[in-house]
Amino acid sequence: MGPLEFKNPYRPGAGHMPPHLAGREREYKEFDRLLEQDEILENMVLTGLRGVGKTVLLETFKPRAMQRGWLWATADLSESASISETALAQRILADLALITSSITVEEQQPGQPAGFVAPSDPRRVPLSHEVLASVYDSTPGLISDKIKATLEFAWHQLRQQDKHRVIFAYDEAQNLSDHAEKEQFPLSVLLDVFQSIQKKGIPFMLVLAGLPTLFPKLVDARTYAERMFRVVTLIKLTDDESRDAILKPIEVANCPIKFHPDSVETICHESAGYPYFIQFICREVFDVFIQQHAKDEVGMVPVDAIQRKLDADFFAGRWAKITDRQRELLWVIANLAHPDEEFTIQELVEEARQRLTKTFSPSHANQMLASLAERGMIYKNRLGKYSFAVPLLGRFILRTYGPTTEPSISV
Repeated sequence: MGPLEFKNPYRPGAGHMPPHLAGREREYKEFDRLLEQDEILENMVLTGLRGVGKTVLLETFKPRAMQRGWLWATADLSESASISETALAQRILADLALITSSITVEEQQPGQPAGFVAPSDPRRVPLSHEVLASVYDSTPGLISDKIKATLEFAWHQLRQQDKHRVIFAYDEAQNLSDHAEKEQFPLSVLLDVFQSIQKKGIPFMLVLAGLPTLFPKLVDARTYAERMFRVVTLIKLTDDESRDAILKPIEVANCPIKFHPDSVETICHESAGYPYFIQFICREVFDVFIQQHAKDEVGMVPVDAIQRKLDADFFAGRWAKITDRQRELLWVIANLAHPDEEFTIQELVEEARQRLTKTFSPSHANQMLASLAERGMIYKNRLGKYSFAVPLLGRFILRTYGPTTEPSISV
């Protein structure tokens, strides 16, 4: 097979499985430990910046769990699931029904309490969404009471089939929020429900994946969430892991195109170890190298061209949605000594005084950071420090943007 006939093995995209998943042994070890729980004392929060591989890793957790006898219910928690407690309940019932519908239960007779059947009626029906919804609707009390009763009913039925351990895995879980102004508390309900059924010994475990804002939201909703979850933070790959992510796909495919060590180091530097950027850059480099190979040219990584395409595909949409003044603030952050690390409002204000004529007061900076956090550009940790929520955003800002005001070194 000639080089031109080889399919590009690299797959950038939201949640797309890469051809080689480099690193993550620490995360697998922690997940495997949680799978060994007989009584659920810890659930998992899988967190990290966009592009670090949360969705992909969550997908690889599924077969590991199923091999150990766990059932797997999963979904993305869209903002619509966070609108109300009822919407959350519908989400949980729909996900549960996908794994329970393969078993059957004795048909419930009219007027009987949920879960009790007449011995004289042997007819069995699938444990479908309709059956679960009937249990939910017939349970008195609050929505949380209805969800608990439905989950407990399903567990009793699953236990009879020796399929009683279930993982509820939810991606984009940072979208789940309480809405006090509307008297709707879906996030609190989720935590209350699972804490309650786990205290009863029901092995239903939560695995929540989301941006770094997720865990602080959980703790704000219920302080006991700090003891309820094991937080696993995905970070960028090491240099060795990055090289594996770059080289393994073409080695496994036995592709005639080979990356020169200098090209590999360039890709490592430009991607900074973030899996999405490795896949994006490698895809572009592979296509260029195929064309260069066909023309007997020496393969060179077109860094500038790839950066421009990455800017347009990944950063430009987010950048276009913020104001000029917010851009100035982010430009100041990008000029901090270590922009990819945590910073305080005081550090931001002091840097702005050195670089802008029209600076920011601490209260103004705090308000703007809160607004940028809502737009997914910044996040705040529980210690009151801030970070970019988008990897390599600082590099993008420095190479594409300069403030409209004249820099000033006055204090």
